[in-house]
Amino acid sequence: MCRNIRTLHNFEPPATADEVQAAALQYVRKISGSTRPSRANQEAFDRAVEAVAAISRTLLDELVTSAPPRNREVEIERARERYRRRRAA
Repeated sequence: MCRNIRTLHNFEPPATADEVQAAALQYVRKISGSTRPSRANQEAFDRAVEAVAAISRTLLDELVTSAPPRNREVEIERARERYRRRRAA
């Protein structure tokens, strides 16, 4: 999976619309192989991003878990630590 797409489920506070939109954009960029589509493909690209964002929001709203919500700051620090270990290796 693309490293720029982050887990959005089970956080307190919940994922924002901007986070869902950013993840959708990264996903569409990844599968299309294009970060900036041509003018001929821009409309299809934008529709795909909107569709992926909408279905992602629906999924996040419908998922249930018994696990306690995760803390964003703790998860960010864990990711930084994993990055440091990868760079050191």
